[in-house]
Amino acid sequence: MSAVAASALWAVVPVKALGEAKQRLAGVLPVEIRRRLMLIMLQDVLAMLTRVDGLGPVLVVTPDAEAARLADRHGARVLREAHGQGHSAAVAAGFAHAHAHGAGRALTLPGDAPCATPREVQDLIAAANGLPHPNVVMVPAHDGDGTNGVLATPADAFHPSFGPGSFARHLAHAEARGLRCRVLPLAGIGLDIDEPHDLTALLALKHNDPNYAFLRALQDQLPTGPQQMRQHADPR
Repeated sequence: MSAVAASALWAVVPVKALGEAKQRLAGVLPVEIRRRLMLIMLQDVLAMLTRVDGLGPVLVVTPDAEAARLADRHGARVLREAHGQGHSAAVAAGFAHAHAHGAGRALTLPGDAPCATPREVQDLIAAANGLPHPNVVMVPAHDGDGTNGVLATPADAFHPSFGPGSFARHLAHAEARGLRCRVLPLAGIGLDIDEPHDLTALLALKHNDPNYAFLRALQDQLPTGPQQMRQHADPR
């Protein structure tokens, strides 16, 4: 890959070891199906990022060899972890790597948000472009508790702290560091697939996608209810 301009925006996608992925789905999906689902979702995210105009390198941070091979096939860079240190540590390592290699800004999205769209990422970039430096733009998770997207300008301006309650923590962190901050709810980026009811929403949005046909055989086992309203998320 050619030299990267100092103003480049890098995208960082953390991926844990596939054998440990999606454990909250263990009640409805066996481990091999969870591994397959995680790889398909990651493939969707990486393919989507290749369609974002003006985006610089995509960096996958993972201890998993299979995820690393998938990233390589999609033209992404890979930062291999010796052992998975968790989502926050992976994003922090990715942001630091991007900054050390000339990134002016860094974006992170989860590898399990397969309904994210290029238009949403462009909206995220546009939101950051409209703020004075330094700044951070955040996309809340669909539950309002977590954080699914962070775009930091410059790349070393923000130190992530994911997990339960992360959205409130991130807002407080941005204020403490004097960062201009904007919150941008985006339906596709906000829908990460963690709980059984998320699978129902995923199948509603991906009903014509043959890559998810294996999940449709399990649809009768999935919960229904208010969470299905997410099927009406903006599919941009």
